[in-house]
Amino acid sequence: MIYRFAFLLFAGLCFLGCKKQDKTVSITDIHDSWQFKETAAKDWNTASIPATVHSNLLENQMIDDPFVGDNEFKLQWISEKDWEYKTTFEADASLRSKKHIELHFDGLDTYASVYLNDSLILEADNAFRRWKKDVKKILRDKNSLRIVFKNATEIEEVEKAKLYYELPEGNRVFSRKPQFHYGWDWGPKFITSGISGPVQLKAWDDLKVEDIFIRQEKMDNERALLTAEIELTADESKTVTVEVKVNGDAVSSHEMQLRKGRSDYRIPFEIEDPQWWWTHNLGDPYLYDIQVNIFDSRALYASKTIRKGLRTIELVTQEEEGKKAFYFKLNGVPVFMKGANYIPQNSFQDRVKKEDYERLLSDAVKSNMNMLRVWGGGIYEKDIFYDLCDEKGILLWQDFMFACAMYPGDEAFLQNVKEEAIDNIKRLRNHSSIALWCGNNENSEGWARWGWQAGKSEEQKERIWGHYQAVFNGILPEQVKRLTDDIPYWESSPKYGRGDERYISEGDAHDWWVWHDAYPFEHFEENVPRFMSEFGFQGFPSYKAIKYVTQSDSIDISGKNFVSHQKHSRGFQLIREYMERDFPVPDTDEDYVYVSQLLQAYGIGKGIEAQRRAMPYCMGSLYWQLNDCWPVVSWSGIDGLGEWKALQYTAKHAFEDLLLSSRLQQDTLEINLVNDALSGLKGDLKLSLIDFEGKELWKTEMPAEVGANESKLVYRFPLSVIGTDRKEVALKVDFNGKERVFYFVKPKELGLKRGKIERQIQKKESGYEIVLTSDTLQKDVFLYTDTEGHFEDNFFDLLPGTEKRIQFSTQADLNEKDLHLKTLNKIIDSQ
Repeated sequence: MIYRFAFLLFAGLCFLGCKKQDKTVSITDIHDSWQFKETAAKDWNTASIPATVHSNLLENQMIDDPFVGDNEFKLQWISEKDWEYKTTFEADASLRSKKHIELHFDGLDTYASVYLNDSLILEADNAFRRWKKDVKKILRDKNSLRIVFKNATEIEEVEKAKLYYELPEGNRVFSRKPQFHYGWDWGPKFITSGISGPVQLKAWDDLKVEDIFIRQEKMDNERALLTAEIELTADESKTVTVEVKVNGDAVSSHEMQLRKGRSDYRIPFEIEDPQWWWTHNLGDPYLYDIQVNIFDSRALYASKTIRKGLRTIELVTQEEEGKKAFYFKLNGVPVFMKGANYIPQNSFQDRVKKEDYERLLSDAVKSNMNMLRVWGGGIYEKDIFYDLCDEKGILLWQDFMFACAMYPGDEAFLQNVKEEAIDNIKRLRNHSSIALWCGNNENSEGWARWGWQAGKSEEQKERIWGHYQAVFNGILPEQVKRLTDDIPYWESSPKYGRGDERYISEGDAHDWWVWHDAYPFEHFEENVPRFMSEFGFQGFPSYKAIKYVTQSDSIDISGKNFVSHQKHSRGFQLIREYMERDFPVPDTDEDYVYVSQLLQAYGIGKGIEAQRRAMPYCMGSLYWQLNDCWPVVSWSGIDGLGEWKALQYTAKHAFEDLLLSSRLQQDTLEINLVNDALSGLKGDLKLSLIDFEGKELWKTEMPAEVGANESKLVYRFPLSVIGTDRKEVALKVDFNGKERVFYFVKPKELGLKRGKIERQIQKKESGYEIVLTSDTLQKDVFLYTDTEGHFEDNFFDLLPGTEKRIQFSTQADLNEKDLHLKTLNKIIDSQ
């Protein structure tokens, strides 16, 4: 790789060989010796931070596990109280001798009064912002720090009383804190408070780097033109040299005249023959290490390294062939986005550790996802989340934190939102994974068609909508445009609600006719939008999660301990209604949980494949939802304990870059090849009609091809070929070694027979290999065990006379008697 030097000066050469004295900002963590209590109580209790009050209470064994049984309802008193935290810390003379000392809070949830040495120094009112305060004048050798958290409910009532009309949906709209804390149709109600981020003292002398943004100006295969935008605070005017290194090699050295106070500076540089950042399925998510050093004479004042991927991202929404498009171009290439909606991983964010982020985002990659949508009712995630998405090649549709409501628009609220946007855009804008900033989740759809306008005067409606416009067509897009290098902004997801006929032809869509309106799964095949950013169906969590919730060794889904973990009012009813349509309804709770997962995977699988077959008309499939914040019956593919449901395995196969897909159209089964790769494919298409004992009844073979980034209909199989009952046969299709089996009737109608499955378990370095064979078709084979680990594949069809090898990753010992399996054959045959 060749680097070009821009503005190379003699002074810059000197600094490469000179000894550099580090005079960067001194950072002191204040994380020890914290205590907390209810404000009205006398006794203090030990506290770890960052944490919520709920987590600290649990650590002190003062409450039962909030996720077990119906404990959620027993713990609502916590959010009705005021709480306070305190600690003491030392600041020695060398620290206090620094010219500038600030106290920083990376998260205060939410209404917090901060006292340092009994002086009120800060009043915070936004859980999404970072707060700081100059404390040099009041800092001592020994210091006391106290933070009082006012319960959100009381403040929300005060704010509500200021309005002469009511805002949908409830008092949560007045607090800038995670909206899912107030309960959702998949989540519990835990209105938390606490110190949600690190607490640090930052001290420095003459110069402080406030922020560095690597702006990508222009890029092609020959060179990337970039600018380091540096925000500095200096005590005096002086001349410094700014050096930029890329992967350790200096590419720019620029003499710069600093001004006293806070100022912005621009340092251009370039990289020749740049490596492009791609999603993991299309190439290498290559990241450069870009280091910015600031020197004064022979001293190093500041140094910061930013990991940056070079790529172009564009949201195409203009009219094409008489219709408005909606798709992303990555590095100039239209890319079909495959993935899911992401919510916070835990109701109590402090319980989410680095390994949890690593595991979940690795699961997304294993599932062949190239985009996640960070939903607007959750949080702006921790830095590690975005770091890992950069590294793993996952693009992010990033919502601002507004969901399913209308919000106030007074001057204080709007200023708070503006500061929140600035904080988070600046924090995240160097991340290559950010593909889109979206204003909100379903706010405009709710206003248009959810009855929110009922009973309001025209003046009130105009005022509420004006406040909406001020935030989502004013503040937010203005800050995205000002602070990023042309990252797209989208006002609201979806563009049009499903009550508007344009939902299928413009913008992104949320399709909830399936589930909420009980439409059949075939609706997904008949109504494909330009980009599906939300659609879903519930499934039960794993046996492990159910046992955890109920604290029982058996599976019980009818007792109150488990029923309280179904948050949709019609959830159980809808699952059964759909199951009766398409699947056999089992008699036992254990089998019912298994079939509910098959049902969820079956329905969402239809949607994913329909959307991929429709490429390029449709260019995205993001189902609701990837994960859970606790163990619950929900729309997730991965449950609250991290276990993969059948949906996640189905998504993994449905999102592969090469997909063999079918659709039954009257008397014909249409076969599509869908190819997301950047090069075309040619090969032999082999089709054979088999019965469930493996007998071949018909076959054909022909050459076939599919272009790069293309979906192509390659074969129409006439059902007249089937000479026997459609319930007894399947079509096996093979293209270049990739195989799929397609059926002609619903799962409940299949003529499946019981048969014995032979199995062998072989120890491997990273776990075990499980080998399965059978003389008859085994439908939806589900492997499960109490041993901690992960099955590489599951809920699969085992063809007669073939060998299926499954890898089970585990650090534990697995005995054959501890490995269990279920098949749909047994359930159908027993009925």
